[in-house]
Amino acid sequence: MERIYKNNLLSPGSFIGEIMGLSIKKDDTVLVITGKEKGKRGRVISVYPSKDSLLVEKINIIKKHMKPNRTYAQGGIIEKEAALHISNVMLLCPKCNQPTRLGNKVLQNGKKLRTCMKCREVIDQ
Repeated sequence: MERIYKNNLLSPGSFIGEIMGLSIKKDDTVLVITGKEKGKRGRVISVYPSKDSLLVEKINIIKKHMKPNRTYAQGGIIEKEAALHISNVMLLCPKCNQPTRLGNKVLQNGKKLRTCMKCREVIDQ
């Protein structure tokens, strides 16, 4: 067994961190499982794999104080979505409409498909 010494610790963005991909993609429907927004459902707007976080539509709304600039001529307080950690959401299966973990199914041509662990249906087409 190989030991990990003090000078050989894994850092964020290291090789092992890059092997594990994110199972939730843009336009998936997710359920928030922890935090102040627990129980709410929303559509994923964008995913940030380097930070293990994502933006969900109308979830985790924050107020941001903006100075007047080209995009916001008036300035003032705007409301926008803040990122959630990916561990705080679960994917909703489009077939059975339940929160589920994901499995992988490999086709003959080597393509990987995401599958629902509850109903065993393929999520990706």
